[in-house]
Amino acid sequence: MKIQVVLFDGFDMLDVIAPFEVLGGASILALGEASVQFVSAEGRGKVQSGMYRVELEATGQLDPNEAGIIVIPGGAGDMQGDGPGSILAYLKQASESALKPLMQQAMDNPEVIVATVCGGSTVLGMMGLLQGRHAVTHHLGIDTLPALGAIPVRARVVDDGNLVSSGGVTSGIDLAMYLAERIWGSPISTELESVFEHERRGTVWKREEARSVAGLPLASGDR
Repeated sequence: MKIQVVLFDGFDMLDVIAPFEVLGGASILALGEASVQFVSAEGRGKVQSGMYRVELEATGQLDPNEAGIIVIPGGAGDMQGDGPGSILAYLKQASESALKPLMQQAMDNPEVIVATVCGGSTVLGMMGLLQGRHAVTHHLGIDTLPALGAIPVRARVVDDGNLVSSGGVTSGIDLAMYLAERIWGSPISTELESVFEHERRGTVWKREEARSVAGLPLASGDR
């Protein structure tokens, strides 16, 4: 199973680093059942974050046909307006990039869980991929979700089957721990809390009819 953490120009650093490290830790605890990789729509190369323009390297191109998890982060930048360097501009740019057709394929793939942190759900919404789906984003942007076709849920993590979204930046830690629990069960997620010295908080909202994603079953305690 592959876990792909997507980088795009203007990404938020914690949105990508937290899920990458926590899910990497989960894979180690699960005896290497998954690989974790930074990817981009364009393929291998350096990608700049929104704040301070810090570079991370994508080691491959996003593959929407690969079974596993795809994590879409939000952006970091000016919180006001939509001018160059603003969060909104970065999110809009990502939604109109080569990432769009790849995410359309990923959302249609029953073997993929698409997970978002902060404004990552807004990116999907701008792509037209949240129609009728339950989702959350940073609290400052949650009221914009209905205009993007989504049903907003005020919870720290929202599980809508093959779409799992989370709120503001630090919620990416809780998102990753929840995904580890969903895939590998409570023993792994409990151990992760100990390793990272982090206690999950807030609510995980689950759509009642959410069921196993092919090849990626919910842990038995979540059924």
